[in-house]
Parts: sequence; structure tokens; C-alpha cells
Amino acid sequence: MQIGFVGLGKMGANMVKRLLGGGHAVVVSDRSADAVAASAKDGASSSSGLADLVGKLAAPRTVWVMVPSGGPTEGVIRELAGTLSPGDVVVDGGNSNFHDSQRRAAELKAKGILFVDAGTSGGIWGLTVGYCLMCGGEKAAIDRLAPALTTLAPKDGWLHTGPAGSGHYVKMVHNGIEYAIMQAYAEGFELFEASGLGLDNAKIASLWMQGSVVRSWLLELAADALKKNPELEAIAPWVEDSGEGRWTVVESIDKAVPTPTITAALQARFRSRQDNSYGARFLNLLRNEFGGHAVKTS
Repeated sequence: MQIGFVGLGKMGANMVKRLLGGGHAVVVSDRSADAVAASAKDGASSSSGLADLVGKLAAPRTVWVMVPSGGPTEGVIRELAGTLSPGDVVVDGGNSNFHDSQRRAAELKAKGILFVDAGTSGGIWGLTVGYCLMCGGEKAAIDRLAPALTTLAPKDGWLHTGPAGSGHYVKMVHNGIEYAIMQAYAEGFELFEASGLGLDNAKIASLWMQGSVVRSWLLELAADALKKNPELEAIAPWVEDSGEGRWTVVESIDKAVPTPTITAALQARFRSRQDNSYGARFLNLLRNEFGGHAVKTS
């Protein structure tokens, strides 16, 4: 099929390569002329901007947007809404909030434009192993997009999850679970490091990949990373969160569904960013006050 693709970052550029490898005709756009030129070398058709991209697509058009969530996604979709025609499809493959996806679907539907929110998992490895795709939207839009989804995903690796917003909802919870799994591994391997038994974390991670009930792709990545950098040299203890973990916790509060493990994993990331935690110092102060416990000074 022919498809427009907006956003050629680490994931977007690889997704374009996978589409080209599957025989699709791809017209690309990005703020970086170098990124557009690189995709053109791979076989994509370049464009000078969104209007040019739309003009190079035959109707009915399909445009996949793969830019950062929030303002960048909002801006691209608004511009496309003013350029596309009824019957065209817009796909948001970024990590947008599902509430935004529901709103965008309604706004585009008023113009006769179909919308798909495609939660995308696979990271930089998706080029070779494929992307897991969680897709919300009307069946007509999903059916139109199916050839591209089949190329991008591994076998059985994409799903029509339901109405608009459902794809990003499933991806949101997916990422919340990811936070919890990563935190559990981090705590376990920190305990190994403190054991005094001379344990080799890289070897243990590799061992657990051989039939263990805790084996996973994340653990496989951990084993590879620990082999390359066993002492975690030049790695700061400051952990970012990209939004979906927060949204999962907020949604759990709104729905009164307990998610203590995911919530604790998110809170651990917040704590990692505190160089000199007021709360920890307060605890030391209070322990000294009621019990005369020794207080370490900075």
C-alpha cells in the first residue's frame, strides 16, 4: 500500500525501513532534512512538508504520525486535518494520552477523516523483530491499514483493540506494567550486588533466560547490558518517566482499581531524581528527636 509517514526519529525511521522492506510505497516528512534524505536513500519518497506529503499521496490517503506526544502530535494532526480529505486516515503511533486520542478521533470524524490510535511497542529492536501494535478506531480504518500493520508487526503482533482511544489505553497500561517489571528486576539485582557473595549479575540474568518463570525480553536486554557494562559505569541513578506510568496510576485512581505495584514503581522513579531528599533528612531528624538515634551528617 501507499502510506505517508511523519516523524523519522529512532523508531519512525526504522518503521519506514520495515515498510519499505515489505514492498510498501512510503512518502516521508520530518523537520530534519537529513532524516528525510536518509529515508530517501532507503527508498522512500521525500517531501518538503505536510502539504507536499499529502499532495504526493493518492486518495484515499493514509498518514502515519510518529512524533513526540503532546504539542508536536497535536500540531501535526491539526495541520493534517486542514489538508486531508474525507475518507482519508490519520494514524497516531506515538504515546499519546487516550483522552487526547478520543478527542482527536471525534474532531477528525466531523471532517470525514478516519483516525487510528496505534500503541506501538518494540523500541529500537522493532526493525528486526517487529512491532507490537495495539490499534483503536473504526473497523473501516483498521481494514485499510491492515497491510501496513501486518508488515510492521511479527506474526500475530497486531490487534484491533476496540474504538478510538483503546489502542493508546492498552499501550498506557502496557507501559505501567513495564515500570513494575523493571523495578522488580532492579531491586533483585541490587540485592545480589549487596550480598557479599561475589555474584555475577550478567550471568544470573542469562541463566534466568533458560526456562525460568521470570524470563522476559526485558531480562534478556538486562543480560546484554550487564555484559557490556557490569559496573554500570557512567550511569546516573536518575530515572525518567515518559508519561504513561503516571497516566496508568491516574486512571487507576479514577476507576478505583488498586495498582500498588505500578504506583510504587513510579514513585521509585521520582525518588531517584532527588539528590538530597528532604523527606529522608526529615526522617533522620525525627528518629533522633524521639529516640536519640544517631544522625549522619552531610
